[in-house]
Amino acid sequence: MQNLSLAPAHQFSAVQFVLTDMDETLTYRGRLSADTYRALERLQASGICVIPVTAAPAGWCDQMARMWPVDGVIAENGGLFFRRSPHGHDVERHHWHPSDSLEDIRNRLRSIAEIVEIAVPHAQQADDQVFRLTSLAYRRTGTDADHRIVEALIGAGADATINNLWILGWIGGYDKLSMSLRILAENYGVDAQSATELVAYSGDSTNDAPMFGFFKHTIGVSTVIDYLPQLPIPPRWIANGPGGAGFVEFADAVLESRQRDERETT
Repeated sequence: MQNLSLAPAHQFSAVQFVLTDMDETLTYRGRLSADTYRALERLQASGICVIPVTAAPAGWCDQMARMWPVDGVIAENGGLFFRRSPHGHDVERHHWHPSDSLEDIRNRLRSIAEIVEIAVPHAQQADDQVFRLTSLAYRRTGTDADHRIVEALIGAGADATINNLWILGWIGGYDKLSMSLRILAENYGVDAQSATELVAYSGDSTNDAPMFGFFKHTIGVSTVIDYLPQLPIPPRWIANGPGGAGFVEFADAVLESRQRDERETT
């Protein structure tokens, strides 16, 4: 892992897609700055396809897909994909699971939640749980209870991970990477091998591990250093700034590489 400022001038010249975590990667301490929003706009205006890939709930991501300068949003750690309709006022929704299984998935998640709350009586669901469609989220406590919640989720038949805000549980074996590759293939005609060169990804936490391990162009904002012991493969580059400030560095690096390449080929 090297400082992003050391990246070669043409490092990101082939990038056509910027995928990025949201919480504490686009945001910092829960807020989205104007500079970060403008970085998303600049990337999109340059012709780069921008897709946040987040553990945030469907309710938040529906609004992001409608109003943010992005080309779509992958929500709930891979459970759903939202994309603005061509006329701009509706949102297309694509679930990981077949549509006829969604009610069964929700019933199974309710049963899993009951098991978790018996196993860990003080477990508290996240305050955004009411906006989730395909996952469970519990507040992190910073104590051993977090790992007991993970164990209870897995014991009840769920997949589970911890990010910088929540303990997450879901059903289906997917993660950020598997849904990203599906969306790239089905919606943009980009296969997995091509994606390794065409995609750049930024993140900050443990549930970004599959993305850091797969893509060639990976960047951690500065706070990723807190999670390095839990990451099998670290991001290739690290920004100086935390959260949105680090993302702006990343966006600038991508845009500068592409602009330099365009100047030299004209």
